[in-house]
Amino acid sequence: MYAVTPPHAQGFLDVGDGHEIWWEVRGNPDGKPAVVLHGGPGSGCTPGSARPFDPERYRVVLLDQRGCGRSRPLASRDDADLSTNTTAHLVADVERLRQHLGIDAWLVLGTSWGATLGLAYAVTHPERVTEVVLGAVTSTTAREVEWITRDMGRIFPEEWDRFVAEVPVAERDGNLAAAYARLLASPDRAVRERAAAAWCRWEDVHVSLVHGFEPWDRYEDPGFRLLFARLVTHYWANAAFLPDGALLAGVRGLGAVPVVLVHGRQDVSGPLDVAWRLHRAWPGSELVVLECAGHGGPGFPEALVAATDGFAG
Repeated sequence: MYAVTPPHAQGFLDVGDGHEIWWEVRGNPDGKPAVVLHGGPGSGCTPGSARPFDPERYRVVLLDQRGCGRSRPLASRDDADLSTNTTAHLVADVERLRQHLGIDAWLVLGTSWGATLGLAYAVTHPERVTEVVLGAVTSTTAREVEWITRDMGRIFPEEWDRFVAEVPVAERDGNLAAAYARLLASPDRAVRERAAAAWCRWEDVHVSLVHGFEPWDRYEDPGFRLLFARLVTHYWANAAFLPDGALLAGVRGLGAVPVVLVHGRQDVSGPLDVAWRLHRAWPGSELVVLECAGHGGPGFPEALVAATDGFAG
């Protein structure tokens, strides 16, 4: 990937509902505009998020989505109001930031949860999207959430037993993300912290097949664990607040927007069939399958760079 360059513009943007999102711009101020949508939900952006882009040719916009990173207020606060943190809110925030920066249209890059958000933004504002690059493709449907919270127990049975043991017995056959969301909203701090730690252990388990995997050290921070787990369970419990099949149906109207989908054959967190169905529904899309990759891993940097280089004009 390309080297990290310092931001040449940054700040907070008031997006309403008491939220301010953090944004920064890197690369060439006169370059081709692109926006990066981070994963999670809740992981926040990092300087490395801009590395798939040639800093000489791109003007790269990074942002921390509502409730995470440097945005305010954080979802880990006791009084955090998650009712104003939905996919529709995030899509509106991205569009408001585009207007704030005076950008007519931009390339959208998203990975993992960022792929879901990128799809939602493109479907909502197709006239503002020049190209789309998605990695570790997800659409956060109820089926995908059921897979990642329950069905994957067939691959990691010991770890799943520990994961589900944190949930009250009466709720273990239901929506596990929703059950965890309730634990993470408990007035008892000890309950919240125990649930956050258990959720983040499971997060590490289901990405552990990535070549060279190491546990994410950010999970060692209790504040980050709580913030991350609250946002992930909030979105997963509600299937991203999207009607079932809405994104798959919506991309059929994006035939004129070029897209590259990058996915690992060994991705057990988000199986390849999600990217495959999207590819078949999106006329002219390109699907790059990385045989030795999982939810990231070998080949991802090269594939993302190849896509952005190809769209750099």
